[in-house]
Amino acid sequence: MEIAGTNINDNDLIFLPLGGSNEIGMNMNLYHFAGKWIIVDLGISFGDDTMPGVDVLVPDPSFIEEQRENLLGIVATHGHEDHIGAIPHLWERLRCPIFSTPFTASLIKRKLIEKRILDKVKLVEINPSSKFELGPFKLELISLTHSIPEPNGLVVECGEQIIWHTGDWKLDPNPQVGQPGDMEALKRLASRGVTAMVSDSTNANMSGTTGSEGVLLNSLETLFSQFRKKIGVACFASNVARLRTIAVAAKKNDRHVALVGRSLWRMYEVAKENGYLLDVPDFISERDVGFLPDDKVVIICTGSQGEPRAALSRIAADSHPEISLASGDVVIFSSRQIPGNEKAISRVQNKLLDRGVKIITEQDHHVHVSGHPAHDDVVFMYQTIKPDIAIPVHGEKKHLRANALIAKSCQIPQILMPENGNVIRLCSGKAEVIADVKTDALVVDGKQLTPLTSQVIKDRNKLLHNGSIFSSIVLTGDGLCDGPPVVTCLGLGAGTQVVLDLQLEALIIDEIETLSSAERSIDETITKACTKAIKRFCRGQLGKSPTISIHIIRTDLGV
Repeated sequence: MEIAGTNINDNDLIFLPLGGSNEIGMNMNLYHFAGKWIIVDLGISFGDDTMPGVDVLVPDPSFIEEQRENLLGIVATHGHEDHIGAIPHLWERLRCPIFSTPFTASLIKRKLIEKRILDKVKLVEINPSSKFELGPFKLELISLTHSIPEPNGLVVECGEQIIWHTGDWKLDPNPQVGQPGDMEALKRLASRGVTAMVSDSTNANMSGTTGSEGVLLNSLETLFSQFRKKIGVACFASNVARLRTIAVAAKKNDRHVALVGRSLWRMYEVAKENGYLLDVPDFISERDVGFLPDDKVVIICTGSQGEPRAALSRIAADSHPEISLASGDVVIFSSRQIPGNEKAISRVQNKLLDRGVKIITEQDHHVHVSGHPAHDDVVFMYQTIKPDIAIPVHGEKKHLRANALIAKSCQIPQILMPENGNVIRLCSGKAEVIADVKTDALVVDGKQLTPLTSQVIKDRNKLLHNGSIFSSIVLTGDGLCDGPPVVTCLGLGAGTQVVLDLQLEALIIDEIETLSSAERSIDETITKACTKAIKRFCRGQLGKSPTISIHIIRTDLGV
């Protein structure tokens, strides 16, 4: 087999990240051995303020799509969107079985139903802490802790080589949902000798340890006791452990808990379906909130990242049909700010403050613990596993670099910080980048997938920032204007639209009249001349570079 001009032997063990390295989200990792491939995780990312009009991004699967006949399956380490969210968007291009634990399978199943492809997909449930084989790959799930049920690290055994792919994890002796991580399994893994550890880097630049969800429970219980009006808590819908923490803290303060947001109810249903959250009082609906005294309710809502269509944004704008907050109420942001969302979060918080609502964040009180390992946790994992090679993934450059520095301090013999598209050959004591494949992010664009770097997306950005000008020009038989051109300006000339239209009409007429008779007989020449003149005018008079479209109509076609 050949990749990007480099020959790959069938028995080469290859690690190839197509997403999730040097970025947050969009995790997609490939392993090759004995001529076969597997994918570990297939997630999404979200657009930010630098990507207007872009909501969801998925990794480009073009490389592995071409190898589809040798693709054995997708293994999902857990059920977060950045690890499974791209499956419904990309499965038709990959058409391979999917393997996951029951909780994650329930989430995937709902996505496939929404996409109307469930009957086409082979979805295989694997029990936690199980071993299974896909062709030449001997795989084992090792239970860890995270902010969602059934998070797993994946042992990938290929001949004499063993890879420890951590997935998302943390150390938590009291995780509230599920059991603490299987430390004995990690010790057994280390005793076998691990070639490489491909590891979560998200919080590697944070000092100390991440902290326990159990400690957060005590903190929230104390915090809730300080208020006598409505309490709102914004968190990620997928943080099932947090739902239990809030529910228990509320119960100890004699408050009922409402879920506000469809994704929260969906996650609650999946949790109960798989035996989780059965030990807390049933959540109430948003319609029931109005029947309870203010001091008897806690409202869990989506929108902790300032998402404009989420429940909290509508509550802040006083446009939610069932929930309203007023002076004296409090909203707790029980989540971290994802880089890029700061402005959106600030907008929501300012609207709440305008309504007299008190805001509490991580800076004010202990209201959140992460699901990812901090510095000391990463040290523990390296010292436990003792791999020959450290490969930090799942994070931006600063996170990967922090992980790499920890690996160095733990005297890991070799460290390789990958970039998406690196073809990395792994063997005992040695990892090397032997080729690179083209990678891109794809925008979920209605029912299409459009490359983020495509001209279509660039044109949309240009339209957004610079506006557009459309002109229809009717020409006589000698190529002169048969009346004023019709000019339409969008996103330009605020307050002077009529004047701008008249100026452009005159400009077009003058430009055409300067052309020779021969030049006026060629539509392309007229279009280029008018476009150039309009661009020059807009740069000089408006400081803008709008998109320009010229439509020419001739009244005499010479027949």
